[in-house]
Amino acid sequence: MKILIASLALAFSLPVWASDLPDPGRTPGALNPDVTQDNIYQTVCVKGYTKTIRPAQYFTNKLKYQQIREYGYADKNPKHYEEDHLISLSLGGAPDDPRNLWPQPRNSEWGADKKDQLEFVLYKMVCGRELTLAAAQQAMGSNWIAAWKKYVPSHQNYRVNGGFE
Repeated sequence: MKILIASLALAFSLPVWASDLPDPGRTPGALNPDVTQDNIYQTVCVKGYTKTIRPAQYFTNKLKYQQIREYGYADKNPKHYEEDHLISLSLGGAPDDPRNLWPQPRNSEWGADKKDQLEFVLYKMVCGRELTLAAAQQAMGSNWIAAWKKYVPSHQNYRVNGGFE
């Protein structure tokens, strides 16, 4: 009976996860070869680093329109999506590789705000030597929702101004 209940719970939770995760065929994630475990204190752990490599807004806006069509979203309003890096720039994600970007829905249980929370927690863990860069990248790239459930509740001390940054 416990197995049946667990199986049903998993089955009912998968559609929510599936709709809030990027399509791994379209957005498998991609890494920035300039960021390694050996140089994180000269790259991602330096305040302001991501601003120096963030792609131009015209590039991400154009890609967002294209990917909304490719993803087949019924809602075509670009304001309802954030063109987001699957593996964040603060964790060594590729800045302008379309395989690392996707139109993430803003208005869902697992929208952009929740992913931002995870990105900040993993960033703090990597720069605080609690987690390797590769482990953080794997967590983000494989299933960021599962990673959120694993890391965010247990790291509530990583907050900025009372909230997540």
